[in-house]
Amino acid sequence: MHVQKSELRTAVVALGGNSITREFEEGNITQQFANTRQSLVGVMALIRRGYRVVITHGNGPQVGNALIRVEETRHLVPPLPLGIIVADLQGGMGYMIQQTMMNKLHLAGIKRDVATILTQVVVDRNDPSVLDPTKFVGPILKKEDVARVTNERGWIVKEDPGRGYRRVVPSPEPLAIVEKNTILRLLEAQTILIVAGGGGIPVCKEADGCWEGVDAVIDKDLASAILARDVRADELYMLTGVDKVTLNFRKPDAVELDTLTVAEAKEHLENGQFPAGSMGPKIQAAINFLESGGSLVVISSIDNMQDAIAGKTGTRVSLN
Repeated sequence: MHVQKSELRTAVVALGGNSITREFEEGNITQQFANTRQSLVGVMALIRRGYRVVITHGNGPQVGNALIRVEETRHLVPPLPLGIIVADLQGGMGYMIQQTMMNKLHLAGIKRDVATILTQVVVDRNDPSVLDPTKFVGPILKKEDVARVTNERGWIVKEDPGRGYRRVVPSPEPLAIVEKNTILRLLEAQTILIVAGGGGIPVCKEADGCWEGVDAVIDKDLASAILARDVRADELYMLTGVDKVTLNFRKPDAVELDTLTVAEAKEHLENGQFPAGSMGPKIQAAINFLESGGSLVVISSIDNMQDAIAGKTGTRVSLN
């Protein structure tokens, strides 16, 4: 099959964890593979245009399930720390995306290698989030169990408004990609990569120069922006559950945005238009990437990525 030539632009595509485990589904492996196949339809459109492609993905639903497994089996096997769970999910989810992508390329007659890279992301051990964790993870806890898990396991537990009590962990700002040189070499060979799954494995550098894991989770969109910066990507696609960025979301006076500049994004962010738990990290990631040299950010839904690439839907964010 003929692949359209381009100037070998590089695109980072960030898939939400909910694209693989959909809301209202059980989330079994058969469903996850089916969702992965659907999620990569838009990525194939970029590949047909000749792009170098790096795929990142979230892991929120999967981390939650993994933590439940840890809690339910801790009397049988040693529990796993959060950093190892993130690494395990990078491998497992990376395998699903990698095999699915290999099959799509095969059926399309496109010869490109595909690889998953376990990716460590540098964070600051003194990040404010480490000192005051706010990221909710894992199952809902009963109020009477809070004191016990706090004392026995050293967890920090806070009330998740409207849901109950849950464990909170640090979510420090990503600073750099440890494996960026390896990623760059593989991109030069036009390998399609699955990188920084779940925001990456948080690590920090010790005084002696050695790496050490940090028990935390990193926001996938912020990590994707750092990755895009470090691999000198031209474009960043952040795929979510809505077709466009919207002002006054879910209100009668809601306004969908076709375009957005960095200055406008900053203003709306400061005015509270984009909450931290939803669109906020994507907007901040877009700002970070464009100010670090990127040329275009597209925010759109997973199912309509092909139309977003063509400019028919989605919100296109630019520096000016």
